[in-house]
This record gives sequence, structure tokens and C-alpha cells, in this order.
Amino acid sequence: MAAPGHRLAAQPGMAAVSGKLAFTGERFVPGARGEIWVEHWHRYHFAAHLAIGKRVVDAACGEGYGSALLARHAAAVTGADVSAEAIAHARAAYAGVPNLAFVEGSCTRLPLPDASADLFVSFETLEHIAEQDAFLDEIARVLAPEGLLLLSCPNKREYSDRRGFANEFHVKELYRGELASLVGRRFRHCRWYGQRPSFFSVIAPEPASETGEFLEVSESAPAEAERTLREPLYFIVAASRAIDTLGMIPAALSVLADRDDWVHRDYEKVMREIGEAVARGEALEKQVAAIARAHDEAVRSRDAAAAHAKALEESLAQSRRTLEEQSRAIAERDGEIARRGGLRWWLRLPFHRLFGGGR
Repeated sequence: MAAPGHRLAAQPGMAAVSGKLAFTGERFVPGARGEIWVEHWHRYHFAAHLAIGKRVVDAACGEGYGSALLARHAAAVTGADVSAEAIAHARAAYAGVPNLAFVEGSCTRLPLPDASADLFVSFETLEHIAEQDAFLDEIARVLAPEGLLLLSCPNKREYSDRRGFANEFHVKELYRGELASLVGRRFRHCRWYGQRPSFFSVIAPEPASETGEFLEVSESAPAEAERTLREPLYFIVAASRAIDTLGMIPAALSVLADRDDWVHRDYEKVMREIGEAVARGEALEKQVAAIARAHDEAVRSRDAAAAHAKALEESLAQSRRTLEEQSRAIAERDGEIARRGGLRWWLRLPFHRLFGGGR
């Protein structure tokens, strides 16, 4: 199941990689943000104590973070994925882990020998493929006769039906009975577990209980798990003068789960409302930006119109001055023409020319 998560903290022996595998929504990639990262890390932490000293195959390993975590405990781990890009990234990202290898191949035809795995891990793979029977047959081939399969997939009734949700990357989701039949035809003995990311109240003993498992991780370093609460919000102390009285209290992990998911649904509602508010804010920002652009364009148009009007006024004033000058020149010529048109002017003209009178 695709989900966002957090970057794997740098560990000794892990090579630094420039860039990261792109998150498309199809497979989990460390570095993607969101609450569901705890699902993916929890599965691999859950598998880690089963991998101690074992030959492990991690099918559909994706980015490789889970294979690297299992390699801390296992004798050897092989991560397999159909994506050439994912395998190339995983080989570069975890090149310094000596007991870890990555191979490219389909989960229905793995490039691995028969009975070569003591532990076969495949988390959130089954629902992504149509060839589910072929995949289980391949697991049975690769897994040693006494080996262990650890597999996860969504519960269709809860994941899709109840929530009205459709994951575009899921080809075939399963109900419990369908999964039981699919696995049971190859593996006679099964033990079931359920996983739900939610809000829980946890009462954890100090020191860590030997009868259960508690893991606390930080989003900034999800590969590093502690078996006790580092900083509990509340202290609960049981005290007595008699040691036998304390012996009546089990040193076991206690978890209170919200069957109706009331707190989680309320959280989802708040997050949804925040998302809607952010979307509205972004829409308003776009509207404001559009208005600002329109205003700027109007100002530019107004300024251009004002400049054009000023130029027209100056041109008109110049035309008026030219017209006035031409009118004066015409008036002067008209006056001269009128003066020269008189009889007296023509009678005086010879004397003017004789005695140098000009005109």
C-alpha cells in the first residue's frame, strides 16, 4: 500500500546518495511526508527479531530501506523489485551494507534458487498484482521447507469498502477469507496479526517487558527503535511494602485501543479541514494575484493613456502656434497686397525706384 513516510537516518556503512527515488504514490519512499510512515516502519521492525541469523528475502523491496533494516539482524538479505530504477537506487543507497544485495525481477519469477530463504518478507505487494497465485507459488519455491513467510496486505472490507476509498495502484484487494485460502493452500499453519495506525494509550513497563514487544521510534530516525518510552507524558507507579504484592502486577505492555477510532477520525477531520482551508487560501492568493495583475495592467494602461493624451495636447498646442504664425503671415501678406493694390502706390513707384526709395 502506497503511503508517505520519512527519510531513513544515515547509518554506518550506508553510502550517501545524491537525490532520491521519486515518490509516485505506488510505493513507499523514505522522505515522503505523512503519518502512514509508521505503518511501513512498524512492519519491518516487527520482522527484525524474526530475521536474526536468517537468510532473508524482501520481495518488492522498493527503495530498500526495509531490507537495510533487516540486514542489521539477518545473516544475509536479498531485496528484490521489478523496478530497475528502484533497484539501481537501492544498490547505490545501501552499497556499504555487506550482507545486503538487491536483484531486479518480477515477484512471480524471482532470480533466486529453490529453498534459498529462511524468512520471506513481502509487505503490501499482493494487492498490486493480478498473478497472486503465481506469487504464492514462487514464495513456496524460494522458501526453505521449514522457512517462515511474513506477508501483509490491506483488508478490503476496512481499507476500501467502509471508507469508500479506491487506490489506483491496487489491482486486487482481498477479504480475510480470500487471503486465508490463498495462503493456506501453500502453508498449512498460520498465525494472524492485525495492524491499524491509530491513536492509542500505552502503558509500558520499565524495564522493557520480556513477554511482549514495544518499539518507540522518531520520525527523524525511524530505523532506531527503543523498547521503552524515553519520555512518558505521565508516570504510573505501583508501590508496596511487600515484594510479593508487587509480584501480582504483570510487567507487561498494556495498550488501550479506540475501537470506534473516534480520536483518529476527529484528527482526520481536522487535517481534512486544514487541507480545505489551505486550498481556499491558495485559491484566494491566486485571486488576489490576478486582481493585482489586473490593477497593474490598468495602471499601466492609464499611464499610457495619460502619456498619449499629453502628447496629443502638446501636438495640438504646437499646431495652434503654427496656425497662429501662419495666420499672422497671411494677414501681413494680405495687408501688403491691399496696400500695393492702391492707385497712389503705383504713381509713387517710379519715384521710389529713381531715388532709391525701396518700394
